[in-house]
Amino acid sequence: MTQLPVIQPDARRADGQPLVFDKIGIVGLGLIGGSIALAARQTWPSALVIGVDNKDVLETAMRLHAIDVAADDLIVLAEADVVFLAAPAQQNIALLADLDENVRQPAIVTDTSGTKRAIVEAARGLPPRFIFVGGHPLGGAARAGLEHARPDLFRGRPWLFTPAGDGSGGAVEKLSAFARALGAEPHVLDPIAHDRMLAFLSHLPQLTASALMEVVGEAVGESGLALAGRGLADTTRLASSPPDIWRDIAATNADQIGPALDTLIAVLQDLRRDLADGDRLEEIFTSAARWRAALAKYQTA
Repeated sequence: MTQLPVIQPDARRADGQPLVFDKIGIVGLGLIGGSIALAARQTWPSALVIGVDNKDVLETAMRLHAIDVAADDLIVLAEADVVFLAAPAQQNIALLADLDENVRQPAIVTDTSGTKRAIVEAARGLPPRFIFVGGHPLGGAARAGLEHARPDLFRGRPWLFTPAGDGSGGAVEKLSAFARALGAEPHVLDPIAHDRMLAFLSHLPQLTASALMEVVGEAVGESGLALAGRGLADTTRLASSPPDIWRDIAATNADQIGPALDTLIAVLQDLRRDLADGDRLEEIFTSAARWRAALAKYQTA
């Protein structure tokens, strides 16, 4: 185990808000995990933020003052009150099996994965001293990694919770209070409803943006891209996203993403058939503009 320095308590400010959790464990300090760490330390300076990742990431996290305790072994989470699993989706599922021997006391366990059914089902095998609540903060950005983390990432954004069943109400309340203190807006959803909805709200846009950028880039090359307007850049902003995260999301929500892609393909085929006349094009553009205006009402800067 690699143990890095602990920031001394006398170097920390007084709390700005009442503590929700005394010891906050975060496994995976990428964009989301790193932003949770930065926001938690800013919001509750006397809470202990414990980070688990590889040595290089941990050293960066300590330098950024994102965490107080750093280790590359889960044993450092022994006394955590809450554990955030913030690795890619399938890695988070695998990590569940390691919690029993490393987290020694009762704790709330949540995650930040983009899909929920698989991890909620896997969490049913946790010992009863753990309460698992699926979590999904919708505060992402086009680029991943700790270097892009920021404490205001969740401000004004939804944070979805998908409880595993009865007996998790108190945990949902505490996690909702945590999310709210970080500026997010907590919502509770059924895991099935979450995965169906996010297939359209998040997964389809990501796959579409990446596919579009690949098609355009291969067709026109760098010399052509030099002539592109802002429209292409705005439309394909998500194309910078890392594939490892999205491989896991696609694998754990394929049955919902597939029909979403089929629906988009059908609309594109309508456009393809209607290029000469433009009647269907006008219908789609009119409908799209109406829905875009509705979307804009819920977006923050």
